[in-house]
Formats: sequence, C-alpha cells, structure tokens
Amino acid sequence: MSSHSNFLQTPPEITFSRSKKEKKPTFSILIPTWNNLNFLKLCIDSLKKNSRYKHQIIVHINEGNDGTIEWVKKNGFDFSHSKENIGICFALNASSTLASSDYIVYFNDDMYACPDWDFWLLKEVKQQSSDYFFLSSTMIEPRDSNNTCVIAPFDFGDHPNKFKEKELLNSFRKFKKNDWTGATWPPNLVPKKLWNLVGGYSTEFSPGMYSDPDFSMKLWNAGVRNFKGVSKSRVYHFMSKSTKKINFKKFDGRRIFFRKWGVSSNVFTTHYLKRGRNWSGPLGEPIINLRIRLKVFLTRIKLLFQQS
Repeated sequence: MSSHSNFLQTPPEITFSRSKKEKKPTFSILIPTWNNLNFLKLCIDSLKKNSRYKHQIIVHINEGNDGTIEWVKKNGFDFSHSKENIGICFALNASSTLASSDYIVYFNDDMYACPDWDFWLLKEVKQQSSDYFFLSSTMIEPRDSNNTCVIAPFDFGDHPNKFKEKELLNSFRKFKKNDWTGATWPPNLVPKKLWNLVGGYSTEFSPGMYSDPDFSMKLWNAGVRNFKGVSKSRVYHFMSKSTKKINFKKFDGRRIFFRKWGVSSNVFTTHYLKRGRNWSGPLGEPIINLRIRLKVFLTRIKLLFQQS
C-alpha cells in the first residue's frame, strides 16, 4: 500500500470501542496513531504518570498492524479504528465522538507530557470568562526550526530507545519562555462546545497538512480571539514521526487554505494570530496594509496560472 493511496479512494469503515469507565474525566485526550506503538506507549505512559488529574484517553488507530490494537484493548482505552490510514482529520473527528469531558485535548503520539502539563492548562481554563478560547501547551524540540512558539534546540533524543527522560525531567522547568499568542499546534485544548460548533477538523485537508491553521481560522470566524500558548504546560516533541511516512507534495494544503479563506496561512498566522509573540491579551482585528494586500493578490494570480 502506498503512503497516499488511502486519500484517493473511499475511506474504510471506522469502528468504535468505549470502555465502561463512568467517572467524568477532566480532559478527553485524542491521540491519532499510525503503526507507531513505541511512541504511543511512551506518550500514554507520560500522560498517566505526569498528569495531576484523571483524563479520558482516546486513541484513533490507523491500520494498527504493529500490535497497537491489541495493546490499546489490553489497557482498556477508548478507541476508534480504521483498517487503513485515514489521516489526522478523519482520525480526530472519529475519536472525538467518544469524548465525555467538556474539554477536548489533541495530542500527537510522538509527544511526551512533562509533569503538571494538565495543571497549568486547567488553571488557564478556570480563568476564562467564556468558552471562547483555544489553548496550546508549549513544545520542547530537539532541533531549531525557527518556530518562535517552541523551546529549542534542546535534544533529549529522537526515539524512545534514545530518550533521555531523567535529563528532561531535571531540566524542562528551567527553560525560559513567556506565554505566547497564536495557539494552533497540538497539544491544544478547546471546549467541546466550540469543537462541535465549528465541526472539528476539516477533512478536505486530509491527510492533515494545514488542518491546524484551518481549525484556528474556523474558531476565529466563530468569534474566538483568545489563542494562548501556555508556557508552563510543557511537552517534549520527538518531531514528525508520522508525517515523514507520507509524501505531502501530493497534498497541497497551502493552496486549499488560500482558496478556502482568501488569505494564505502565513498571513493568517502572522497578522491575525500574531503567532509566537509574547502574550498580551486577546487579539484585536488584524491590520492588513497595502503590502499584505498586494501579497495576497499575487498569490491569487499565481494560483490562477497554475490552475490554467
């Protein structure tokens, strides 16, 4: 099976399994995974031992032919399953139907939750005056990607077998980082009311590239202006362990985003969300000057020529 054929054919049927746990969890944590069992085990282990509160863990299993299905069943987690890889968007929407908390958290399977990651997110939730907010934890990454939202480069390993867990636990609190604006990437938290209001993740972006800024744009259009990155809520990110399996050149999410919203994702994240700047409160309306308008116009012309 090629890495992209799933998205050119009819997606397979999705099956669901819910455990008998009755107590309402603090968060419902959605974790899409694709034959990544070693990372998934480490991710869930970190959530179990480094969380201050009890959460519902919901896994969407793409394929699962590496033993993921058996392991998830054995440990009694709620899950959805597709026999082929249906991508991030369908996976998140499927697993979200099992959520029993008022708050949905999206986690990647190649992330390790640092102690009290949930305490700081919930503290921020309790300070909100309404349900119109979107929060992100702050990632610690081994490589510098010029991403002003993350703490990098601090290399604690790129695989569970090479993971320097003790070093991370001794260090993660020492890295200086302010709260930041422009929440987009996981781990992120959104009230389930808002998730349902905007319809979850947009499947036209399958397998997933540019679905994150698209979700933020949908929240923006719904009236959300509080997009906050919480510095003290930290996770270690092994970086792109599933996306490397897919040839994303065949899926032009950048073009889909522009055609859908009339602006590029770069203009949206830079001038609307002001992503990566120090937090200074809820966002105002963007100032779109002549230079930005010209940039948008030239992008539109470029896409018209490419289409003809």
